[in-house]
Amino acid sequence: MTEQEIIASLGNRWRQSGINPGEVVLVHSSLKRILLKANAEFGVKITPQIVYQSLRYAVGPEGTLVLPLFNFDFPKTKYFDIRNTPSQMGALTEIGRTDPEAVRTGHPIYSFSVTGGKAEEFQGIDNYSGYGSDSPFAKIKALNGKIAIIGLTDQDSMTSYHFVEEQNQVNYRYFKIFEGTYIDQSGASSIRKYTLFVRDIERGVITDVNRMMNRLWHKGLYTGDQPDEGYGMRTIFMRDFYQETESVIRSGEAANFLYSIKQPE
Repeated sequence: MTEQEIIASLGNRWRQSGINPGEVVLVHSSLKRILLKANAEFGVKITPQIVYQSLRYAVGPEGTLVLPLFNFDFPKTKYFDIRNTPSQMGALTEIGRTDPEAVRTGHPIYSFSVTGGKAEEFQGIDNYSGYGSDSPFAKIKALNGKIAIIGLTDQDSMTSYHFVEEQNQVNYRYFKIFEGTYIDQSGASSIRKYTLFVRDIERGVITDVNRMMNRLWHKGLYTGDQPDEGYGMRTIFMRDFYQETESVIRSGEAANFLYSIKQPE
C-alpha cells in the first residue's frame, strides 16, 4: 500500500469510531497501540505523521482537528513562548503544534493546536482560566464538537471533566493563580497571570473518573472501541459529555464518579 492509501485506511477507521467529515474533533491519544497494530496490519512502519494525516483525513477539508499542547512547566519555570514552547502530550501533538496551518491558543498550561475549517474561530483565544467559559473547551462545546480518545482511559486523558467542574464551581477544586514571562506571537515579552481550577490537595482530593467513563459507556454516549480493543478510539459529543457530567455534579454524585479522597497514610 502507498502512504496515501494507509492514511485513507486509518482515516476510515476513525470514521467508523464516530468521526464524521466536517466535525470539530478534540483528540487525546496514546500512539503505542495504534503503531503496533498498524505496523502489523500494513507491514510497514507507521509514523506519528501518518497518524496525524489520517486524523486530518477523517475530519475532511471542512472539518477541524484540535490537539492538546499541554505543558505543565509554567508554574515552575514561569516562562511560556507561544511560538516555541513544546507540548508535553506526545509526538502526535508536537506534529500538530508545528503544522504551519495550525492556530495555537494562548493559555500557557492548557493550550491547543487547531487546524482545519473552524481554526479561525480559535484564533486569538487567550483564556485567563484554563477551563473557563471562554476556553477552547467551551468553543468546542459551542461548535457541537466531539472528543475522541485513542488508547487511553478517561483517567489518563479526559481533561474536559475539569471544564465541567469549573463551570459548575465544584467545592473540591479552587482557583490557583500562576504568573510568569509570556512571549506572544510577535515575540513581545510581558509578565502575565493565568489561573487553573485545581483539585484541593489538602483535602486529599484525587481525580478518579474511570467510573464516569463506565457510566458514559453504559448510557450509550461513547461510540467506537474500548481503549484496549481494535484501534482503541472512542468518541463522544462534547455537549452529551457535558450534560451527563453536569447531571452527576448537580445530583451530588461527584464523589461517586469524578473524584475520591485519599486518606493520609
